[in-house]
Amino acid sequence: MANKKEPILSAQNLMVKFKVRDRILTAVRNVSLDLNENETLAIVGESGSGKSVLTKTFTGMLDSNGYIDQGHIIYNGQDLTELKRNKDWEKIRGTQIAVIFQDPMTSLNPIRTIGSQITEVIVKHQKKSSSEAKQEAIKLMERAGIHDAPKRFNDYPFEYSGGMRQRIVIAIALACHPKILICDEPTTALDVTIQAQILDLIKSLQKDYGFTTIYITHDLGVVASVADKVAVMYAGQIVEYGTVDEIFFDAKHPYTWSLLSSLPQLGIKGEELCSIPGTPPSLYHEIKGDAFAPRNPYAMKIDFEEEPPFFYVSATHGAKTWLLDPRAPKIEMPEGIRNLDEKMKALVNHRGDYKNLPKGEGSDE
Repeated sequence: MANKKEPILSAQNLMVKFKVRDRILTAVRNVSLDLNENETLAIVGESGSGKSVLTKTFTGMLDSNGYIDQGHIIYNGQDLTELKRNKDWEKIRGTQIAVIFQDPMTSLNPIRTIGSQITEVIVKHQKKSSSEAKQEAIKLMERAGIHDAPKRFNDYPFEYSGGMRQRIVIAIALACHPKILICDEPTTALDVTIQAQILDLIKSLQKDYGFTTIYITHDLGVVASVADKVAVMYAGQIVEYGTVDEIFFDAKHPYTWSLLSSLPQLGIKGEELCSIPGTPPSLYHEIKGDAFAPRNPYAMKIDFEEEPPFFYVSATHGAKTWLLDPRAPKIEMPEGIRNLDEKMKALVNHRGDYKNLPKGEGSDE
């Protein structure tokens, strides 16, 4: 993606494949993406669009049957695609690029105390003594919002609520002072009130520690609350990229229009909710033309024949759709998602986070 700043991480023409029962599934197809220091990028799309697979390549966490077929991932002048051994990845994973997963119980050992799991990371990566690590762990627990941290230090994960466990996972991730924090659906398993608290915590910690954040989510309400930039993924490709304002108020790709139109929070009482017809294409087969064409009510003949290039409408905003070709008919976005300001205001107010609403024409800022 076009950016003036030197990116902290750059994916270049990345292709990721999996061997599945003697067949090849192409999960990520020629993705290029620049991530700038201290910014927050949200990657959105349906399940199976390639969001998590893409970010797993940044930490060498692909499943054993997955591999990078082509492309490069440049971090701090190093090509991460050249790392083959787990020992080499340990210098990057956790220490430079950390991950928070959807279910904290998949990250925590249920038979070890919370304190021991945090101190283990500090001792290993910061080379501190056990007593120093304990003091550091308690500070991290307190900073993550755990009350009575010294008393809770020796508790087990089952003695914590879901929201508190997620706070502990965040504390563990920050124990190595990473430069990039990947949040893979970090609030999906939590109720709305706790979701807002966790998002506020991550934003606050980002200011304190100065790390760059990647959110993987299907929740556009989360995107509105936290993101600076948004990458919309479909069938293994980034089909639209832009600032949060550009995506919410001036989206260009019909798939982005469909995602916005499908927000249940923006539905009108008594009216049928919008849904995207059809299903995503099989990634076992080569895709001809635009992958979204069979589900796109605005599809043209060329959409079924040739893959569209990435058309830029500004220095920060572009979309992979033939509708942006100068020869294409001029199509307006659906009426239901025009002037989203008031609807988005209600949505983010519902989350208790209106202060971070994208600045459309109707917002107060």
